[in-house]
Amino acid sequence: MILLQPTYFSPIIQYVAIAKSKQVIFEFEDNFQKQTYRNRCYIYSSNGKQLLNVPIQHTKNIKQKTKDVKIDYKDDWNKLHLKTLQTAYNSSPFFEFYIDDLLPIFNKQTIFLIDLNLKCHEFVMDALQLQLPFEKTTEYQKEIDYLDLRKLAIAKGENIFQLERYFQVFEQNHGFISNLSILDLLFMEGPNTLNYLESQNIKF
Repeated sequence: MILLQPTYFSPIIQYVAIAKSKQVIFEFEDNFQKQTYRNRCYIYSSNGKQLLNVPIQHTKNIKQKTKDVKIDYKDDWNKLHLKTLQTAYNSSPFFEFYIDDLLPIFNKQTIFLIDLNLKCHEFVMDALQLQLPFEKTTEYQKEIDYLDLRKLAIAKGENIFQLERYFQVFEQNHGFISNLSILDLLFMEGPNTLNYLESQNIKF
């Protein structure tokens, strides 16, 4: 059993943990923190590692629970993210295989960030053909008696995980970049993605 943050097209390491687990619990009762994967992910573009950030509606000097954070659509970030993904991965082996299932996520303006992240998670689980229902926390606990992997949502100064190399579109230009968004792995490995996740020798 593992405890995770719902994040935006999560880094690969989060799905390594999910693939090796029998039960997933998502944190719903924590306070929102900046510089985490809650509202960002990294992909591989022609310029190297590229940030995709989901803008949120900020409240001045008031701590917000993550589940109450609303998304800001004034700059059409969703259209920009979709276009960026198309530009970066159009030549990848499995982009066309998944894009139709991705479009509803970008075409509908989901109000709450946590709901967007759950939609991203459901897309990934469907793509992996992995049936592993999740539960939600009902209260915040700083310490728990099972595997706490909420730290995997921290983007700044994150742990360096030694994930096995797989082919990446722009690898000849910038080398292999580890632990990008799960989308990078899906677009490159397709149906083999779950085998890759399960084969990673990572100790959490």
